[in-house]
Amino acid sequence: MIISPHVKICCIRDDEEARLAIAMGAAALGLVGAMPSGPGVITDGQIAAIAKRVPPPVATFLLTSETDADQIIAHQQRVNTNTVQIVDALRLGTYDQIRAALPGIRLVQVIHVIDQSSVEEALHIAPHVDALLLDSGNPTLAVKELGGTGRVHDWALSRQIRELSPVPIFLAGGLRPDNVRQAIEAVQPFGLDLCSGVRTNGQLDPVKLEAFMTQVFNQ
Repeated sequence: MIISPHVKICCIRDDEEARLAIAMGAAALGLVGAMPSGPGVITDGQIAAIAKRVPPPVATFLLTSETDADQIIAHQQRVNTNTVQIVDALRLGTYDQIRAALPGIRLVQVIHVIDQSSVEEALHIAPHVDALLLDSGNPTLAVKELGGTGRVHDWALSRQIRELSPVPIFLAGGLRPDNVRQAIEAVQPFGLDLCSGVRTNGQLDPVKLEAFMTQVFNQ
């Protein structure tokens, strides 16, 4: 039997969207910091204000595009989320350095699933973080794509990572009410992460969100 995955609703813009997502069954909320591209960016002040009012046990994810461990630490300390989602590769410093500075804060590394090298990257990083988030994007472009693309990637690669990873996997990238059952069956992830698939004109859409949750939980 396939267990229903946890759902993380990303690109949360305000308290109203946070309350709607939680009421519909979201286990986690994504709060997007400064990015080179993509939807849902809000200020650090807005992230801190929303995160402060989210009740446990709902997780609050800071999406940070910082690639320096010191800057990632500083970003989390400005907003006080309980989870940090690192959307680009860590260039300076180490995960251990981040953990030491942020005790009790969970670390989630995004892997942009492009080809077989993405599997190798994921398995190299997995022992150092609490979870991996497998997304569609391309950090090698002149303007980096670090999430929120609305595109589906190769779920067979994500399945390989899920089967081999020692930590839980979130699946992201182009998930919608009409394809989420297929995604769950193909990858069997711990969690699902989505933004545009439950929005209309940039706003969280209760009808789309309810349809998505129905597909996830009514097997």
